[in-house]
Amino acid sequence: MRFKDWATRVLLISLMFMALVVVLIIGRATKLHNNPTTSHISNPSVMAFSQYPQVQFQSAKEPEKKFQNVIKSPVKINKPVARYITTQAFTRYRPSYQVASVDPSNYGERYTQDVNGVTLHNQPIIVIHETGYSASSAVNFFQEAHNDEGVQASYHALVKLDGVVVYLVPPEKRAFGAANSVFETPEGVETVQTNPNLPASVNNFAYHVSLETPPDSYDSSSQQTHSGYTEAQYHSLAWLIAQSQVPDHRITTHRLVDRSGKKVDPINFDGNKFLNLLNTFRQVRPIYRISK
Repeated sequence: MRFKDWATRVLLISLMFMALVVVLIIGRATKLHNNPTTSHISNPSVMAFSQYPQVQFQSAKEPEKKFQNVIKSPVKINKPVARYITTQAFTRYRPSYQVASVDPSNYGERYTQDVNGVTLHNQPIIVIHETGYSASSAVNFFQEAHNDEGVQASYHALVKLDGVVVYLVPPEKRAFGAANSVFETPEGVETVQTNPNLPASVNNFAYHVSLETPPDSYDSSSQQTHSGYTEAQYHSLAWLIAQSQVPDHRITTHRLVDRSGKKVDPINFDGNKFLNLLNTFRQVRPIYRISK
């Protein structure tokens, strides 16, 4: 065989091999693009909402970054020596959930300074409420625009009678769940005034979560006439809060933070049952550090 013929055959074989490689690469890229298990998100908004239960209350992955530059402690705090992790019981319990929009007039941004320009350093708290009427009536109210700042209201989430969790205001936003309010601690009271025309409140550093009121207890104001909450509600509430890094002693109720003298919710709430379930769904894990 002449050298020219041999070289021609080698060149043709090389071109065929290169073409095959290109076809394989294109096919692989097409497969990656069309495969929903490999690509990141086929519908970003759906994926974001499907992950909402895991991120509503500070994910344990980054417990210190969640409120960076937004909410910090009022005093110098050492780095945490422990964090909460969820348990097998948490994994086994998976409540249904819904996402409902809230009119922008009913929530706002979390402030880094109060009305006097003082930098804010509050650690987050969780405030438990009840709706007073049906969950749907509360959602409908939150979806209406309200120009009167004394009327604007919202929760971050609420738990329906059947245990369904309804996500409302994103956690990084300031829900208007408590008006004239303070959170009492052994070091004193915590409250923030962000509007010179309204009383100080805990809204700037609070997560507001509400339980749907049972139908036979609408307008109820006492334990004697309030039938209480369902087992599904207690479980879903504990499951929801178990995802946070908010310690037990910074979980409170609307009645305890209120200073208007008008709020008594959640009525007939069994705090011991809730805390027992919460401690079933999460546990403390020490953070070990290497000494220098």
